[in-house]
Amino acid sequence: MPALTQDRDTLKKDGKIFGLPVAATTKLFAGGIGCRNATGYVVPGSTSTTLKALGRINEQVDNSAGADGDLMVEIERGLFRFANSAAADEITKADIGNDCYIVDDQTVAKTDGTATRSVAGKVRDVDSLGVWVEL
Repeated sequence: MPALTQDRDTLKKDGKIFGLPVAATTKLFAGGIGCRNATGYVVPGSTSTTLKALGRINEQVDNSAGADGDLMVEIERGLFRFANSAAADEITKADIGNDCYIVDDQTVAKTDGTATRSVAGKVRDVDSLGVWVEL
């Protein structure tokens, strides 16, 4: 395509909220960590090395009886508070700026669980209610 010779109405998205297709036989809950699986569909966060964290799930979607892509889900990027792991995997203020790892769709941990967990995002703060993660 040649270079512009006049103004162009270039479409844009804010990049914070977007819709993506849900994986087959999957139920997603609002507020959970949404991930892309190896085939490109949204699944809830879980202990796995093949997931790519996308953001927070904004609505409950039940594709339990559906095929890949039958339903769409709204995902939002941003800074969200999730539950903190415990014991040696508990995230502290000393971990601010580090990656954290997905335990399940609401919990993050300090380590990759001996190479069993995918990255959730960056730790931005820790308080008594959980971990603020940038996804």
